[in-house]
Amino acid sequence: MPELPEVETTRSGLEPHLSGRRIAGVVVRNASLRWQIPAELAGVLPGQLIGSVKRRAKYLLIHCSEGTLIVHLGMSGSLRVVDAGTPPEKHDHFDLVLDSGKAMRLRDPRRFGAVLWTEADALRHPLLAPLGVEPLTAEFDADSLYAATRGRSTSIKQALMDSHVVVGVGNIYANEALFRAGIHPATAARRISRKRCEKLVAEVKKVLELAIAAGGSSLRDFVDSAGKPGYFQQQYFVYGRTGMSCRSCGTTLRHLRQGQRSTFYCPHCQH
Repeated sequence: MPELPEVETTRSGLEPHLSGRRIAGVVVRNASLRWQIPAELAGVLPGQLIGSVKRRAKYLLIHCSEGTLIVHLGMSGSLRVVDAGTPPEKHDHFDLVLDSGKAMRLRDPRRFGAVLWTEADALRHPLLAPLGVEPLTAEFDADSLYAATRGRSTSIKQALMDSHVVVGVGNIYANEALFRAGIHPATAARRISRKRCEKLVAEVKKVLELAIAAGGSSLRDFVDSAGKPGYFQQQYFVYGRTGMSCRSCGTTLRHLRQGQRSTFYCPHCQH
């Protein structure tokens, strides 16, 4: 599933092609995504000017002159910029056609993505309003993480992946940040001291920044807006490396299941 670095990589690739362009048309080939693509888009969007492309958590916000297009990549989606006349492939469900002759094309084999529209404040949309702090902002600090984890019996890894605590830290990056912070992923969140919260916050930020610089991770479907894969998977310390040697101490890495997600850790480096 695309996580924050993949969505941010997509956003930065799309913005130069979308910002300042006028929407020439909309093509919906399959409206049945996670939520139905609104039928009115074809009548509402043409002629509108795109002001900016922002990100909130794992949602892309395409701000137009009369509202905001909210896009989510789901589990297997990708957005690419193509020539508008490029023949679609099987899973190309939606095109936002621009006055430049280009189109933003959504490819989503598993159809868990979303294309939604709001004329109100997008940040107050029911999907976005309950979300926690952005991890790459000053709001996510030792104090906020420490306060959010008090009294929580859930594991620190599951707390990191709770979008009400902090957004966008998906499974891959939670694994990697906890390794770098030296914290066992099954440790109860309430047992993490403020000092360790400070270390963990710093490592979450570092991991996400490194992943964005590498264009995200491409394990299965993810490609950026130019159709290129990410390369952060080449820098993993623990994710997907069960049975292999720890890059830091040589200990055999282990695997466990938490909340139906795979967790990878070093029994020596993480405690």
